[in-house]
Amino acid sequence: MGEHRRSPLRILAPAAVVAFGLATILVIASTSSSGGGGGGGSTQLERHDLGAKKHSGRTATSGRLPQGTYIVKPNDTFGSIAAKTGVPVDKLLELNPDLDPQTLHRGQKIKLR
Repeated sequence: MGEHRRSPLRILAPAAVVAFGLATILVIASTSSSGGGGGGGSTQLERHDLGAKKHSGRTATSGRLPQGTYIVKPNDTFGSIAAKTGVPVDKLLELNPDLDPQTLHRGQKIKLR
């Protein structure tokens, strides 16, 4: 009677299944804990925009035209524009309903009043 040698895969396979299950649970838990199920949670861009107006109270006029418009520069967001012009983000969104705040492009004109 010969001795039958067990493969190490008999131990590694169940361990891999358990590790995969734990990783799946961690991913699901981390994505679903960010607001209670959608609808009311804000996106990272919105949180960045809302936080941007806290950092600076100064008003910069470079990019602002006399007739109450602002020309978008590279890396501008509604929050950074609000900080530069002193116009709140909510007012910018109200005045520019046709613009998507997540897809601003250099050279776009934004109404300030």
